[in-house]
Amino acid sequence: MPAQMFADVILPLPLRDKFTYLVASGFEPKMKVGIRVVVQFGARKFFSALVFRLHHQRPDGDFELKEIDAILDQEPIVNQAQIIAWEWVADYYCCSLGEVFKAALPSALKLESQSAVSFNPNFEITESLNGEETALLMMLQGKGQANIREINQFLGKKSSYATLKILLEKNAILMEEKLKDSYRPKTLQVVSLSDTISSSEEIEQAVEMIRKARKQSELLEYFLSETVFHQEQKSNLPKKELLEQAGISDAVLKALIDKNILVVESVEVGRLEMSHSADQYLYELNEAQEKTLLELKKAFQTKRPVLLHGVTSSGKTEIYIKLIEEVLAEGKQVLYLVPEIGLTSQLITRLKRAFGDRAGIYHSKFNDAERVEIWFNILQNKKDSYQVVVGARSAVFLPFKKLGLIIVDEEHENSYKQFDPAPRYNARDLAVVLGQIHQSPVLLGTATPSFESYFNAKLNKYALVELNERFQGIEMPEIVVGNIRKATRQKQMKSLLTPALFEEVRLALENKEQVILFQNRRGFAPYMQCKSCGWIPKCTNCDVSLTYHKFRAGLVCHYCGHTSSLPANCSECHSEDIQTRGFGTEQIEEELGLLFPEASIARMDLDTTRAKRSFEQIIYKFENRQIDILVGTQMVTKGLDFDHVRVVGILNADQLLNYPDFRSFERSFQLMAQVSGRAGRKGKRGKVVIQTSQATHEVLQEVVDNNFIQLFNRQMQERKLFHYPPYFRLIKIVIKHKNRDRLDLGATQLAGLLRKQFRNQVLGPEYPVVGRIQNWYQKEIWLKLGKNKALNQSKQMLMDTIDQVKSLPNNTGLIVYADVDPM
Repeated sequence: MPAQMFADVILPLPLRDKFTYLVASGFEPKMKVGIRVVVQFGARKFFSALVFRLHHQRPDGDFELKEIDAILDQEPIVNQAQIIAWEWVADYYCCSLGEVFKAALPSALKLESQSAVSFNPNFEITESLNGEETALLMMLQGKGQANIREINQFLGKKSSYATLKILLEKNAILMEEKLKDSYRPKTLQVVSLSDTISSSEEIEQAVEMIRKARKQSELLEYFLSETVFHQEQKSNLPKKELLEQAGISDAVLKALIDKNILVVESVEVGRLEMSHSADQYLYELNEAQEKTLLELKKAFQTKRPVLLHGVTSSGKTEIYIKLIEEVLAEGKQVLYLVPEIGLTSQLITRLKRAFGDRAGIYHSKFNDAERVEIWFNILQNKKDSYQVVVGARSAVFLPFKKLGLIIVDEEHENSYKQFDPAPRYNARDLAVVLGQIHQSPVLLGTATPSFESYFNAKLNKYALVELNERFQGIEMPEIVVGNIRKATRQKQMKSLLTPALFEEVRLALENKEQVILFQNRRGFAPYMQCKSCGWIPKCTNCDVSLTYHKFRAGLVCHYCGHTSSLPANCSECHSEDIQTRGFGTEQIEEELGLLFPEASIARMDLDTTRAKRSFEQIIYKFENRQIDILVGTQMVTKGLDFDHVRVVGILNADQLLNYPDFRSFERSFQLMAQVSGRAGRKGKRGKVVIQTSQATHEVLQEVVDNNFIQLFNRQMQERKLFHYPPYFRLIKIVIKHKNRDRLDLGATQLAGLLRKQFRNQVLGPEYPVVGRIQNWYQKEIWLKLGKNKALNQSKQMLMDTIDQVKSLPNNTGLIVYADVDPM
């Protein structure tokens, strides 16, 4: 008798264990690692799980194993390389495989369990039921079954559980858990000739049969002219196109269908745009780029990740395209990561010119169905599949089979780090691991390297290639510091602009050139304040002030989304003298409209780019000079390429420099250098004005001199002294609870246990800058671990300690998680 087969599966739940199920003998030939199966978990819930391992060893313990209920895939939808990467993510970032599974797969591939309610045929409807109960039962009788959401809508209630509970007790309804598959292939209705008509004689007979029905005859003749008698010999036409082009109603088509002359059927079509062909994109690299390209190829041979440190506007993208071209010639795939979804639009245009439909995009703003189709497009790796995928961080989870190159553009960006929910991974670091798994080169490109990557390059963990020349010999922009304190004292400020920045903007507009102004705060003003007593309106759910949004005529919390109307008077002293404090992108846009009424001004921030295509529309208008001044948050700093920008203004560098974080100087330099790089990108030298109240600050001088090395060396001394990365590893432990006292108790217990194991490497617990978000109080504990410390062992000790604390009395409802390498 053959041995019984068992399957270890991953459930899309935050559980650290894998679960073992029996495989029925009928399923054994179809079972493969990487396919989805339906399993029962608990008494009533069903989930789609992923097969992680197949074996013949029954788990220890005297308990009954459940069987796998169904197989959802014929072939694996996740390959072995992905499973290896998932395991690394779960181990390194202190999370479960279930959380990685949930993050990696498009939502439409994760079937979810939901309650289906149906009428019990053995129940008799009597007068003992009230009107609502009777109406619901009659609806279920007619419909067959409904889910909870549909019943809520039918009854006009937020919750129908009370009614359902009564009907369950009376045995009037049946409830079962059913799996809901949210992915449906996109279909198109097409019209074709009936199977009964196959020869030219039969076509002539059909034409003759309807000759007297003028409209039917016209429709059939048009259909035949576009299909059978067309030079391309098409077999069908889209129904919508046929009726629109022929100018004939649906009723006429129905008559031809009833006569069995034409038929309508639904065919599956892709959602992906496949209409671009390569333009014979020829681009000759200059001498510096050619030299860099050769150095990169040489560095790839060392099997180490390669850091390309190239100044802004040095033509790094063109070098990437040459490398991609060579990889595609070998029949391999390329993953091109960018930090922001918005960057994909400009970049994909260039890649489509070079590679046509072999280049595609993947990111979270696509709907579920589009993401599923891209997933299978890459998984199948057919001749017409995407070979180059441009995407934000989630693209690292795609099912590549023949990955030949990974490019991480703007590798310093903290957007590559996932903050919530788990897994809290860094896509840049995961890309390096993917390169090892696939044995493919990894290229990290940036004008302002992260200190960790540059440190690795100095230790020879990474190879370092530098490109210090701007393309076509364009000079680096001239950077000047605008002293806000001095200009304010001398009453020279023009609204929010120092005299230097005002004059540069005026000259640029006069010469028909463009301007970018950067302010890392959206809204009109960061907060409002009573001038009499100092009262500030705060969020009811979070410990943070509300931001004034003039466009929405209200106050908004940027943490939970809570909104409130503008206060007519102070809630403390009832004074009506309430003023705005600080300024955001909305206020800048308004003030510029008064200073430069003839200029076309636009704003690029989260509020103006929420819609799917809004970012692309702003970029298109700016590229085509329909916008003179672009005001924006961090979005304007990241890798965008504009031909006619001469002036860039950083309106308040103090916010960046004074942020309470050990990385604030590093990030300040990166942001200011990146936004400065937008100036003078083609044609002539640009001008950058950095406004600040700290005109002699050493970081500002290093930005002016473009002296990254000096900043790096100085910061490394401080970080080594105070035990910060890259010399030490950081793990942030976040503890949350709805009750502040319970939070304090749990955080103190956890910190005490951790100090017994890690001694003076534990900092905290302490409240962060914002100690309450969405009514969850939170505290943080930080671990500083030396590089020589056994990291995996330390993490396991940490997770065991967290589990121990969560299981203690009075800690019900306590949420604790670890964030490894926080940004």
